[in-house]
Amino acid sequence: MTADLIEHFSLLEDPRIERNKAHALIDIIVLTVCAVASGADGWESIEQFGKEKLDWLRRYIPLVNGVPSHDCIAYVLSRISPNEFRECFMSWTQRVTEQTGGEVIAIDGKTAKGSRDRKNNRNPLHMVSAWACSNRLVLGQQATDEKSNEITAIPKLLALLELKGCIVTIDAMGCQRAIAKQIIDQKGDYVLGLKGNQDTLHEAVEDFFTTAQTHQFAGVAHDYVEELDKDHGRFERRRYWITEDLRTLPDTGDWKGLRSIGMVERE
Repeated sequence: MTADLIEHFSLLEDPRIERNKAHALIDIIVLTVCAVASGADGWESIEQFGKEKLDWLRRYIPLVNGVPSHDCIAYVLSRISPNEFRECFMSWTQRVTEQTGGEVIAIDGKTAKGSRDRKNNRNPLHMVSAWACSNRLVLGQQATDEKSNEITAIPKLLALLELKGCIVTIDAMGCQRAIAKQIIDQKGDYVLGLKGNQDTLHEAVEDFFTTAQTHQFAGVAHDYVEELDKDHGRFERRRYWITEDLRTLPDTGDWKGLRSIGMVERE
């Protein structure tokens, strides 16, 4: 996998002039990525990781002049193009996910704690992230001004990802016809949360399951799963119903790739 890392970052442009290169750019990149993945949280800890793991690192990168200082690491990385680095990193992480075939990709938005700058009247940083569930890594992120702008950030993030064979899950904020179409056009599948922002469809689905439950799903082909968990001193029972019976729903043709609807009850 380190060979893949080297391959994907080999085209990254070095911001330094030739005479100032005591350490190869790819050496600094590999060192930094491996250190951060191992829990390093600052320039000094990246340097310390390199010194402690020097023999291991030299299996993959030469580090001819030893481990670069934390000042050198900070200088180089702060001058690399963020967009170029992001493209290389996303290309590598998507290569990692290919090792396990199809993937569930969860799209979710979070506000960075402590990022509000009241003194300069700046809103907190809100990021929309794509999380590869089985590989447990972030495939990509897209910044947005606030949570209400997730609708515009999600398509931009999806466009950066290889979705073929993947299932993309998004909460109700991303339950939009255009987003569903984009996922299908990129050869993926979707599971979208449904709430009142799609009031007509939400009402129709709610009516469908209310009626079906009242009649014990008589005449309705469906699958059912029940789970019982005990965690943090409480029991939680979850019931899932899913069906491909879409006859009572309005305008299903507007939702590209729509094949089924489901309901979850949690107690």
